[in-house]
Amino acid sequence: MKVPVARPRRNIFCVGKNYRPHAAEFARSGFDSSAAAGDVPAHPIIFSKPPECVIGNGEPILIDPSVSTAIDYEAELGVIIGAGGRGITRENALAHVLGYTIINDVTARDLQGRHSQWLLGKSQDTFCPMGPHMVTADDIDLGDTAIKCWVNGELRQDANTRDLIFDVPTLIATISAGLTLLPGDIIATGTPAGVGIGFKPPVYLKDGDVVRIEIVGIGVLENPVRMRVS
Repeated sequence: MKVPVARPRRNIFCVGKNYRPHAAEFARSGFDSSAAAGDVPAHPIIFSKPPECVIGNGEPILIDPSVSTAIDYEAELGVIIGAGGRGITRENALAHVLGYTIINDVTARDLQGRHSQWLLGKSQDTFCPMGPHMVTADDIDLGDTAIKCWVNGELRQDANTRDLIFDVPTLIATISAGLTLLPGDIIATGTPAGVGIGFKPPVYLKDGDVVRIEIVGIGVLENPVRMRVS
């Protein structure tokens, strides 16, 4: 399994609605329980995924149709904490970063809508592909890094980290305010527009699909989609 942190020590911190075009498409989708507060959040929306859902590059994303029939992809930049801390300031935040990776925040949209929260829909087994490796800060420019996602060779997401609503230092400062970050903690920084619910009608992942995510300076994370066999 090619993954930078094979077994994270605790839940992955995730950020919702952190690109304006995606915030708008999500608000229109009918799955956004926070839509009443507006498309763009005033403060970072933080949720989590358990470490058990992490898989590596090349491993299959498994669909269980008895649980969900609306599986979506979300290409994201992942931040890996090196030096922990509490009350980390925005100015010092990047000194606490060990490196960066790619995360696919796979989501069961029907569960997300049904339960009016994000934990169950985000936390199914195999729903956190990560990798293929970690790079250091010297390898990417956080203010200008392209993020792209293809499904079966079709370009679906095409964005840049300069479009983040809340940048990496802000996210680290927000999460660490009162909550001690630990070495090895992982933050998924949010996905841009182009996810399956943005299509009319929505286009969800199905058995046989291949999701390919590329972040310049990090590489490519690619995972097939398979039906779960009981």
